[in-house]
Amino acid sequence: MTKQDKKNAYLYCKFRDEQFALYDEYAKRNGMMMKTLLVVNVLFYAVDGMTQKEISRRTFQSKQTVNLIIKNLLAENYVTVTEVPDNKRNKIVRMTDAGRAYCEKAVRHITWAEDTAMSLFTPEEQKQLIELSRTFTENLTRLVNQETEEIKKPAKKGR
Repeated sequence: MTKQDKKNAYLYCKFRDEQFALYDEYAKRNGMMMKTLLVVNVLFYAVDGMTQKEISRRTFQSKQTVNLIIKNLLAENYVTVTEVPDNKRNKIVRMTDAGRAYCEKAVRHITWAEDTAMSLFTPEEQKQLIELSRTFTENLTRLVNQETEEIKKPAKKGR
């Protein structure tokens, strides 16, 4: 690992942290916590609703965190929770009209900003950004979860 590798890792993580801070500040300006923004964002576009397990998977949040957010949204009448007839353990969460009104402006604006920011790249740059970000995340996940700090390079994917 070179000094430049360390500098680039720092810069990449700094930009990621800057994005997290941007989302956090945006959510607060819109009267919610960032994790709530993530949940209402996926629910807003899920016309038929989704299970809490699916919300957890889509937002990368724990089931407990999602459950707490859903309870709070339910108390405000922003969502409904209904049992799935086949499996009563699974419940479908759907936005109410009040919930849609509560978050529509914030969700549509953040979606527009993300889509527009991406559109400022060429199609090739978009593809590179996505591929490199995915690879970095896969590498980071593997390294964080391994027991030692020994570097084990993964097998090259066929290209």
